[in-house]
Formats: sequence, C-alpha cells, structure tokens
Amino acid sequence: MLQRLPRSRHLAPLIAGLGAMLCITTLGSLSAMTESSLWLMAPFGATMVILFGLPDSPLAQPRNVIVGHLLTTAIGLSVATLMNITPWSMGLAVGLAVGLMLLTNTTHPPAGANPLVVMLAGEHWDFLLMPVAAGAVLIVAFGVIYHRLISGQPYPKRWL
Repeated sequence: MLQRLPRSRHLAPLIAGLGAMLCITTLGSLSAMTESSLWLMAPFGATMVILFGLPDSPLAQPRNVIVGHLLTTAIGLSVATLMNITPWSMGLAVGLAVGLMLLTNTTHPPAGANPLVVMLAGEHWDFLLMPVAAGAVLIVAFGVIYHRLISGQPYPKRWL
C-alpha cells in the first residue's frame, strides 16, 4: 500500500486537485482511445470538486454521484423525447431533476446540469449509458482507490 500523504492546510487542496486532474485525464484518455465513445461531459468537472474536495459530504457519496447523474439524464432525455426543446421544457426538466433528486435522497448538484446538456446537445438515449453511467461508475471507482491510497481520506462514508 502506498504511504498516505500528510494533511496540511496547503497540501490538502493540492492533493484534491491532483485527484481531479488524474480522474478527468483518465476519462479523456478513454475517450481518445475509444474514438466512438465519449467518456466526458461538463458536469463531471463539477463532480470532481465535490468528490475530491469534499469526500465526506453526503453529496459526494457513490449513490448520490451515480444515481444523481443517471436520474437527471433520464429526465432530460424523457422531456426532450416528449416535448419540443424550449426554455419552458428545459426549465421543466431541471425542476423535475432537482425535485426527484431531493425526493430520492440522491442529490448531487453537478447532475442538475444534465438535463440542459442532454437537451442543448440533442443527445439520445445511448448517452445515458455512455458517458453518464460508465463515467459516473468509473469516477466513483477512481475516487475510492484514490482516497484510500493517496489522500488518506476515508471514502466512501456510505455506499447506499
């Protein structure tokens, strides 16, 4: 096992930034290696802040990261399938996403952007699997390994 780095006021933010950089670099590299598959989307950048900067937060726990991203993407895809994309339908999708994350106890703020990403980019249902499901699961796995081996922070606090 790797030796854990000591925590300090200045070192902790650098370690968090390193984790975020390595995770996004990994996802970006997978996108480059599998040219037909996208592994990145903008909300994943915001997920890095919570997962690596605030790993103790309920918002950073695996259930919130994975289900939050899946739920909000599915809502965006559903609204886009059923309605024309208008400011009203985009607002409806984000509102439904926020409400359902709160109702299901899977709140993950970066996922609130997913309905907009889906609707503005004209994504289809395959987007739910790749990059959303695959990316969210990989991010959580990366977070578990990274925090246990490098940052020394206990992660996750809870799985479900």
